[in-house]
Amino acid sequence: MKKTSSYEGRQKHIRALKMPDIEVWENQYPDRDYVVDLAIPEFTCICPKTALPDFAFIKVSYRPARVCLELKSLKLYLVEYRNVGIFHEHLVNKLLDDFVRACHPRWMRIEVVMNPRGGIGTTVSAEYRGKS
Repeated sequence: MKKTSSYEGRQKHIRALKMPDIEVWENQYPDRDYVVDLAIPEFTCICPKTALPDFAFIKVSYRPARVCLELKSLKLYLVEYRNVGIFHEHLVNKLLDDFVRACHPRWMRIEVVMNPRGGIGTTVSAEYRGKS
C-alpha cells in the first residue's frame, strides 16, 4: 500500500491559499526607475510528497512604483510557508502573485533555488512586467 503525505492533494487550491498580508511603504522616488534586490537565504517549506522540509534561497528583484515592500511583514509572510506543503513551481508563482498584489511594481522577478532533494537541485523563476 502506497503511503501518502498529509500535504498531498492540497495543490489544487494553492492560488487561494491565505497568507499573512505584506505591508508596503510610500516610495519617495516613484519617478525614478531603480531596482531593489532582496536575498532570502533561509527559506523553508514542506515537500507535498514526503512532508519533509524543503530549503531554498530566494532572490527577488523589482522596480518599485508608488510603494515598496516592507521587510518585517515580508519576513512574517515567508515564515508562514514553514507549514505549507507546496511544489517548487507553485511556490515561485504564489510568491510572485502575492508580492505583485502587495506593491504593484513596474517589474518583478523571483527566482527560487531549492536545495537538492534526492540528488536533484531545482531552480524556478517567474517574472512580472507591469503596464508601461
